[in-house]
Amino acid sequence: MTGPITETAAVARLRAAGCVFAEDEARLILATAATPDDASAMVERRAAGLPLEHVLGWAGFCGLRIAVDPGVFVPRRRTEFLVRQAAALAPPRPVIVDLCCGSGALGAALASALLADGRDGFALHAADTDPAAVRCARRNVESLGGHVHEGDLFAALPPALRGTIDVLLANVPYVPASELALMPAEARVHEPRVALDGGADGLDVLRRVTAEAPGWLAPGGRLLFETSERQVPDAVAAVERAGLAATAAESADFPALVVIGAKPV
Repeated sequence: MTGPITETAAVARLRAAGCVFAEDEARLILATAATPDDASAMVERRAAGLPLEHVLGWAGFCGLRIAVDPGVFVPRRRTEFLVRQAAALAPPRPVIVDLCCGSGALGAALASALLADGRDGFALHAADTDPAAVRCARRNVESLGGHVHEGDLFAALPPALRGTIDVLLANVPYVPASELALMPAEARVHEPRVALDGGADGLDVLRRVTAEAPGWLAPGGRLLFETSERQVPDAVAAVERAGLAATAAESADFPALVVIGAKPV
């Protein structure tokens, strides 16, 4: 398809490609496209299977437009529950770290929530091992005064943060490797495996995070991460082995489970 495209034609093209929410997607594409020709090209990319967020260049998350580049993990709406939990637990002037940050959505959303509540004075850091994610996260985090670091988990962080983190958001991958093939193609094909693959039981990366987290958390600091219902017992055990007090919270609005590890004061 070339040249300008009408909303009716865009809906028809997307519906024919199997897009369930073709009307909504067409409206978003047409509203985002800079030119009619761009709109036509965006419709074709979506029809070819590219995730809508990669087509648009942004994802809606916690009321924000989070920049999301092709090849970068798309933040899930269910993870908004984790951000709300973190906002409720954050102390005044917190040091916040978004580990395995991807686009930096969690850190940016938490910082924005604190600002909206009149709670400025936070320090925000984010880190990821994927250079593409780091470039994307900088667009979302640096405008809020945050800093983004490239590297493997805690090794990416400035040593001065050790023992000072009040809120540690760790959006670790937790899909068992054997189940990656069962994921929707939008995730399996277009998102980095490192952001999805949690190893044999889905908890490999989480165990690394929980083992090191106590040395980085401030007294009373919290580690928050998302997991599946069947993984909760093993995830809680990993948190407790690290010497943190573990609780689990379940969302009433999303299919989301968050485990919270608290360092003793």
